[in-house]
Amino acid sequence: MTLRSVAKTFGNATVALRGVDLDIVQGKVHGLLGANGAGKSTLIKILSGTFKASGGTIIWRGQPVSWDSPKAANDMGVATIHQHIPLVPTLSVLENVFLGSGGAWRLARASRKRFDELCARMNYWPDPDALVSDLSIGARQMVCILQALGTGADLIVMDEPTASLATDERELVYAAVKQLSKVENKAVLFVSHFLDEVMALTDQVTVLRDGEAVLRAETHTLDESRLAEAIVGKQIVELERAAQGRSEAALAAAPIRLELRDLASSGRLKPLSLKVAKGEVIGIAGLLGSGRSELIHAIFGADKHATGTVVLDGQPVPIGTAAAVKAGIGLVPEDRMGQGLVPDFEIWRNLTLPALHSVSVLGSLPVTQREKDRGEEAIRMLSIKASSPDILVRELSGGNAQKVTIAKWMFSDVKLFLLDEPTAGIDIGAKTDILRLIRKLADEGKTVVMVSSEFEELLAVADRILVMRDGECTAIRHAHQTTEHELLLLAGGQATAKPADGHNSDQAAGH
Repeated sequence: MTLRSVAKTFGNATVALRGVDLDIVQGKVHGLLGANGAGKSTLIKILSGTFKASGGTIIWRGQPVSWDSPKAANDMGVATIHQHIPLVPTLSVLENVFLGSGGAWRLARASRKRFDELCARMNYWPDPDALVSDLSIGARQMVCILQALGTGADLIVMDEPTASLATDERELVYAAVKQLSKVENKAVLFVSHFLDEVMALTDQVTVLRDGEAVLRAETHTLDESRLAEAIVGKQIVELERAAQGRSEAALAAAPIRLELRDLASSGRLKPLSLKVAKGEVIGIAGLLGSGRSELIHAIFGADKHATGTVVLDGQPVPIGTAAAVKAGIGLVPEDRMGQGLVPDFEIWRNLTLPALHSVSVLGSLPVTQREKDRGEEAIRMLSIKASSPDILVRELSGGNAQKVTIAKWMFSDVKLFLLDEPTAGIDIGAKTDILRLIRKLADEGKTVVMVSSEFEELLAVADRILVMRDGECTAIRHAHQTTEHELLLLAGGQATAKPADGHNSDQAAGH
């Protein structure tokens, strides 16, 4: 497949791709990299038939093409394995592999033989009658690969196929990619954030940044450092630092607010011990599937498999979300509308959900006027763009909805804020507001643990940054002593990562 000057502009004048060139060769693995918002997802959706390009040319098997649906792309020999595995959990492995290829009679008469042939070609033998819902994520990914091979596709697009997999499961996928390209002679477009696997698996690499292909090269001519430089590039928008973080000496002198003692979760988190000071912002960096969200869920008591101890202000916190909230821990989840807010409630009603006791009278039901007063106060204090606290949360922009999510904990006696991707999907102005708010919370003596895929933001707001990979803390850096480039290398598996450090040698350790 050859792409020349492929562009994509959406109806709101947002430019997602700016004249991208790409060559995907039969029998080769082509790596596609880029930061969030670089244009990778848009390009994948064009190749898979979900989007139509606004300009440029796509040549497939020597002919210009422009398919208008995923089925059309699939029928033409382009199979896409999406990041969020699109299998039917209530169907068997066999039924999923041949999903859409025919009726039950085909499954009964011919598909088992065909299934065995596909398994032999990939040297992978799952139980054809097992329900997909009973499979591990890695096994589901392999079923997707069998499904793609079964379509007869000549180009297989793999979008972050190893992002959520454990190490042993990744090895299965790596072997499958090599089999597809070198033995089956398929062209593979391999999208990944993991620099080490891109270097090990791919033949050519293209890096997208801000919708443009800024690097196209043979993989053997590159190293991880060069890839990281291309991904990060110059900062198009400089995020101002919301406030200067405190000095290392000040952090070392501050009382310990949060202590983790061998906090772990089977298959999710390796044991982690960590001390975080009162008024400190600690950022959690890592790629998708690294264990970032799992860590803060374990701190919040939302992981029933978690072991170890969470200590807040010297007191162990019993496992469980109710106990965590009672102790003074608040979680702002990544899915703000699904888990953090009630979209069909007004602003004022959402704000007071965790703190109904503070707006009640003698323990009776809350007084609506008091709740509304809280809503007015939050709108003023956080510059929430809403005409009144009676506005439904679902009518707010992403940035303003996120401010409500954070504000609802500010009206409780919260000492520790756990923020999971607090700026995801919001505009730069709202991002800056939220970063300022995070520093303001720290200045007021609150402690913040913040997960973000935007390493630039962590550098702008955090005092220290903890790097996760495969459920393990691999490094801790003081924000002013590291760079986005180094964080990307550490998160992507750079083998030369230094041991974790803390504001005292005994105050931060992953092991």
